[in-house]
Amino acid sequence: MPGENLSREEARERARLLTVDGYEVDLDLRSAVGEVPGSGEPGADTPPRTFRSVTTIRFRCAEPGAATFADLIAPGVSAVTLNGTELDPAAVFDGSRIALEGLLAENVLVVDAQCAYSRTGEGMHRFVDPEDGEVYLYTQYEPADARRVFANFEQPDLKAPYRFRVTAPEGWTAWSNGEGTLTDGVWHFAETKPISTYITAVLAGPYHYVTDSYRRTFDDGTVLEIPLGAMCRKGLARHFDADDVFLITKQGLDFFHDHFDYPYPFGKYDQAFVPEYNLGAMENPGLVTFREEYIFRGHVTQASYERRSNTILHEMAHMWFGDLVTMRWWDDLWLKESFADFMGSFAQVGATRFTNGWTTFANNRKAWAYRADQQPSTHPITADIRDLEDAKLNFDGITYAKGASVLKQLVAYVGQDAFLEGARRYFKRNAYGNTRLDDLLSVLEETSGRDMAGWSRSWLETAGLNSLTPQVIFDAEGRITELAVVQDAAESHPELRPHRVAIGLYRRTPEGKLVRFARTETDVAGPRTVVTELAGAERPELILVNDDDLTYCKIRFDAGSLDTLRAYLADLTDPLARALCWSALWNLTRDALMPARDFIGLVLTHAGRETGIGVLQMLHAWAESALTHYAAPAWREEGGRLLAEGALRELRLSEPGSEHQLTWARFFASVASSDADFQLLRGLLDGTAKIDGLDVDQELRWAFLGPLAAHGRADESVIDAELARDDTASGKRHQVRCLAARPSAAVKAQAWAQVVESDALSNALVEATIAGFGRPNQRELLAPYAAKYFEVIERVWAERSIQIAMDVVRGLFPGLQGDRRTLDAATAWLDTHREAAPALRRLVLEATDDLARALRGQECDTAAAG
Repeated sequence: MPGENLSREEARERARLLTVDGYEVDLDLRSAVGEVPGSGEPGADTPPRTFRSVTTIRFRCAEPGAATFADLIAPGVSAVTLNGTELDPAAVFDGSRIALEGLLAENVLVVDAQCAYSRTGEGMHRFVDPEDGEVYLYTQYEPADARRVFANFEQPDLKAPYRFRVTAPEGWTAWSNGEGTLTDGVWHFAETKPISTYITAVLAGPYHYVTDSYRRTFDDGTVLEIPLGAMCRKGLARHFDADDVFLITKQGLDFFHDHFDYPYPFGKYDQAFVPEYNLGAMENPGLVTFREEYIFRGHVTQASYERRSNTILHEMAHMWFGDLVTMRWWDDLWLKESFADFMGSFAQVGATRFTNGWTTFANNRKAWAYRADQQPSTHPITADIRDLEDAKLNFDGITYAKGASVLKQLVAYVGQDAFLEGARRYFKRNAYGNTRLDDLLSVLEETSGRDMAGWSRSWLETAGLNSLTPQVIFDAEGRITELAVVQDAAESHPELRPHRVAIGLYRRTPEGKLVRFARTETDVAGPRTVVTELAGAERPELILVNDDDLTYCKIRFDAGSLDTLRAYLADLTDPLARALCWSALWNLTRDALMPARDFIGLVLTHAGRETGIGVLQMLHAWAESALTHYAAPAWREEGGRLLAEGALRELRLSEPGSEHQLTWARFFASVASSDADFQLLRGLLDGTAKIDGLDVDQELRWAFLGPLAAHGRADESVIDAELARDDTASGKRHQVRCLAARPSAAVKAQAWAQVVESDALSNALVEATIAGFGRPNQRELLAPYAAKYFEVIERVWAERSIQIAMDVVRGLFPGLQGDRRTLDAATAWLDTHREAAPALRRLVLEATDDLARALRGQECDTAAAG
């Protein structure tokens, strides 16, 4: 649609002109159920199902007589009234914008529209539960999809209070940001504080709802009471452990009240776990939404509960960083996301049972950041966001995990007390307002006395990743004569940064444990820094730069340390140090400095003794990736056999009923490759085989069935029979994935057509189909789609919603071909499509870079074969 992609300049000009005093939004959602004339289910020949949306906006204009526009994406508009004058909808509405001319100093705009229910997770998403036929609605807006539900000024710096009224089907409950009451069949919600459009929310349906409350008495005697709620679909109610959700919620509220000195400002605190959600969660004040996969239908490890806990606390941190104080434009998205990512782990370690949160952060979140920061699309943490398409792609590893990593270093740089005092002043000065980078830096400079401008230039305003490598010289007695840290940077981003690092020296004990015997903290700057504090120390067996994970960098090893890790990595007793070493070894593999077969060998040798479940799960994912992308093609079959044998060995050695047993069972299924492997999986499914203590619940059944389907060992009838056992929304997603995974040319053609040529599938089923389509053992079957991909992606980008288009462009890129021909085709597309949408080009550029990296890894692994 013309004008749908709002630019930064347009938003800046509109913010200069307008001040929004308030919204009243009336939504009639009764059309969500039953047959509604003229509003059938969306398809090739039917119009979308719609609902009525009536919006009244009161706003002021700094220049009477000026013109601007309101945002609305809707199939139709019945009436537009500006200051009492009816405007012709056909003349002022172009499908995404409503032209407003001749504005007064004070204005009232009323828009009566027919808005469309979504099946893509954008706007007002409508979901029909296949288990019981119940309909569920929820909204998801970030960065700019509130305009799919009501007319507005869709940008974060035009905050306003909102009053929502919702007419829902009889028997339903509705929720919004404020407290709701039902009067004469209409839900009336309390007026919100001034907030941005993208964090308003509406939820409606026959949700299962559980309540609790939080109470806090402050030092001055003030009492804060917060009603708590948690909800999910009725079909998931039997799996819903709301008590644990409330426990983490209360612990988080206590933690943030202790540290922020600003009471939670948004009244109630509801948390909704919703179906077919595109994100992990969304920080709508008073009504946080989560993907329902955080409700566990089967046995999961503590790592899953840890991830959920982190997400709950991440979203809670947003109540202050993002909702109370909001970035002016998406350039400063990091002002909320980096802080929330950091605060999620900070609060988790400080307030919950998950005290190893920083280990997970080092191993998982930073791996995401390292990958993103080495792609050609990397950008400074404070990014240059030209428009909404740029903004959509900026919810990435830089904005989240690198930003959080840099904040972790900032806390070490200025001190925790100064950092938190800066946050407290930041909230109080900017409450319900919008900020930019300078607003935060100035307050941190006040509280710490540090020069924040220089720190910001190095860490927030430049892109790229530094590598830190130890250089060590020993004397004749084996003591350290000189230990230096060498800092490198990529040619594309040559900035060398100041790092505050800890350096640990490790050696083996008589009992065979690898432990730290010396540590120092120092500042590293420039290309080479001598660490005088460690001169004279006994010869270590391992030198760990960035011990305790204080800075953001890639760690390298000297030759002796690398030999030690090859032999004794599992003997390293400190979980964080072990996770840091694993991460560094994975970076060596991705950088084609360690053959993939060597990394896989390390996993097979040492992962069986890894105590951290989250780390173990990441090692499994890395090992699969090493085999799929970085191993020499000629070695893949052998490598797969070794992984399957090793996984089965560890599965049988694991303590019955333990988390490790479950983790190894899932990994074994994912790498199964031989007839014996598949026979065991079939036996575990039909009950003819048994592993002591392994409970093959429904989720694990699907995990076993997937590889059987992908290797042609389970046909459609077997998959449909499994769906009959699990005829639920989750079961349907698994079934679709398994069906698309079958090794058949006809199956691949059908899956391709369902995703590329049709928009009939919901976002969740598009995701499931893509996941099944691209299987590493089916490279020959997928080969014909490499050329087709480059022929269709521009059309897909133009015709589909940005979320679905992103899923298709990312998910169907022919990276599994892993050959020079595909790399050349991708490079040629980029060379000949320089005028394509920048966001589309970025996705293709990233995937192309991943493929080039994979080919370098394959060359390294081939050379290792001799």
